[in-house]
Amino acid sequence: MRDLILKDVSFSYPGGFLAVDNINMEIKAGENVAIVGQNGAGKTTTVKMMNGLLRPTQGDVLIGDMNTKNYTTAQVSRVVGYVFQNPDDQIFHSTVEGEVRYGPKTMKLSPEEEDRRVKEALEITGMDIYKDENPLNLPLSMRKFVTIAAVIAMGTEILIFDEPTAGQDIEGNKRLSAILKTLHEQGKTVITISHDMEFVASNFARVIVMAKKKVVRFGTPQEIFWDFKSLEHAMLKQPYVSRVCKELGIEGNIIDIDGAVEAIMSR
Repeated sequence: MRDLILKDVSFSYPGGFLAVDNINMEIKAGENVAIVGQNGAGKTTTVKMMNGLLRPTQGDVLIGDMNTKNYTTAQVSRVVGYVFQNPDDQIFHSTVEGEVRYGPKTMKLSPEEEDRRVKEALEITGMDIYKDENPLNLPLSMRKFVTIAAVIAMGTEILIFDEPTAGQDIEGNKRLSAILKTLHEQGKTVITISHDMEFVASNFARVIVMAKKKVVRFGTPQEIFWDFKSLEHAMLKQPYVSRVCKELGIEGNIIDIDGAVEAIMSR
């Protein structure tokens, strides 16, 4: 398993627009990390450089001893899987199983290993019951799980999810949480962009805050969501439960319901 390191990385789009400005970031193998920030903070550009979809215009993106500048996007994607925010940007097969099977098939695996990966990915995501459906007939929230399954089936060490909670209901978020837990237990590195602070507080061990094309702060959810200066700079809000506890004067850097209940009972 490999660490992922960004060293003095900047990126400018054609025309000169600077999207990421001299950032440094280190994500250890097996970490479960959320990247948060407002639109325009540079989050998606940053993770696309991790996957090789974009090349830094300055600095280096290192995956273990791999410098992404020296590898094709296809080569990098064998190590870092990317789930797009819009699943329709990835889906192009007529069945769910066909979509999930496409990646492993291109890797020329043994038939047994190909079948194993497809079966496991469908089961982890709960898409096994829809395997014969046309994914485009499924609602947007379910199509997201199809693309997640397709990336899991590739067997990459690192997985990137771009706004997986967008369009999900409570049950969808619970399913996402279960998927993240399973991947973490398998030793995978998971990097997730999210605007859902409740989801971030409940599912990630470390949070990276980006604002104005730079990394502002990183730490545990407790550290991040009670650092009012950083939250204000990044124009982010605490999770709802943290805001309620703050108004009630309940101490303890609380970020979830369980913590709030425990603090209230102790009083």
